[in-house]
Amino acid sequence: MGESLKDKVAIIGIGCTKFGELHEKSLQDLMVEASFAAYADAGIEPDRVEAAWLGTFSPGFGGGKASVTLADALRLYGKPITRVENYCATGTDAFRNACLAVAAGVYDVALVVGAEKLRDRPVRGLQREGTHPYLEAGSTPPGLFALAANRYFHRFGGDRRTLAKVAVKNHHNGALNPKAHFQMEVTEEQVLNAPLIAYPFGLYDCCPTTDGAAAVIICRADLARQFRDDPVYVKGIGLAVETGWPFFDPTFEYVGFPATTAAAAEAYRMAGIRHPAREISVAEVHDCFTWTEIANYEDLGFCRKGEGRYFIEEGRSALTGDLPVNPSGGLKSFGHPIGASGVRMLTEIVLQLRGQAGARQVKNAELGLVHNLGGPGSVACVVILGR
Repeated sequence: MGESLKDKVAIIGIGCTKFGELHEKSLQDLMVEASFAAYADAGIEPDRVEAAWLGTFSPGFGGGKASVTLADALRLYGKPITRVENYCATGTDAFRNACLAVAAGVYDVALVVGAEKLRDRPVRGLQREGTHPYLEAGSTPPGLFALAANRYFHRFGGDRRTLAKVAVKNHHNGALNPKAHFQMEVTEEQVLNAPLIAYPFGLYDCCPTTDGAAAVIICRADLARQFRDDPVYVKGIGLAVETGWPFFDPTFEYVGFPATTAAAAEAYRMAGIRHPAREISVAEVHDCFTWTEIANYEDLGFCRKGEGRYFIEEGRSALTGDLPVNPSGGLKSFGHPIGASGVRMLTEIVLQLRGQAGARQVKNAELGLVHNLGGPGSVACVVILGR
């Protein structure tokens, strides 16, 4: 193993737009809004940034062309800008790459932006971007993840009421968040009686496609207190990639995602975490579907395999639980503009660690986790942040 990133990089500024159907704003409008909010939060001028990373899954949806989109939006001409795309882990992987450069001493201050416009194009049009004949024939993300959810219930028990508890929790948290796409509470009965999408998933079991952007500014850790008194430090990062089509792999068990387990193991090793359920204060995990959050509890080591249903049923992941998960409302309520989601999740954990999360503040937050799962379980990124 090479050198660790632990405590070599600090987050000194964050910014996030409201998420939702933002037809009146362009992709570049969202980038500008998030980035200038981050500049203001860090107390720096734009020219202090030496390099930037842009996480966007498909900038063509918003009229963008790779890194040029960010250069034009922010007038960052003459500076290195790298566009990163890695399924739904795009935002966190952009952050990871920026951290590697800053930790290596190549740059002192860098900007990471995640942005996406998904509501200007029908979901069916997005689906046709798939390159595998199985997708082109009509397979959908809800259908693929529903296969895994059904297998999980067959092996470990649980039912749609278990999933409904995740939806109720995350909508409750989202109702406390003024920037969330869905700021509304739902009941278990509403979730269970909603139209079915792909059994066992109903409408409220699926995250929405969304427009939005988020930004973070990072610097060398030894410079952090020149910018602010309460920097948040990067403690560990793990990225892991599995096959692009696990559902075609005869060894795939349909009850979890090996990429998450591997990414978490690397992040925990780097951060020195041995007992994640006891050491992590708060987590933002990838709840593209309600069942995925349950699988994440297990793959991230919050509980043992097969016990994720009890983790939600016993209230352990609630705001008042012993390990609150998705206090922002998660993808389920905050929304999921693919390239922006991971960066947005980082901003939530920074707010929690600063004690600035308002009504959704987790008490005594010392160590936070961000997790993204990309594609059909193909790639995962885990980031550990601390004070």
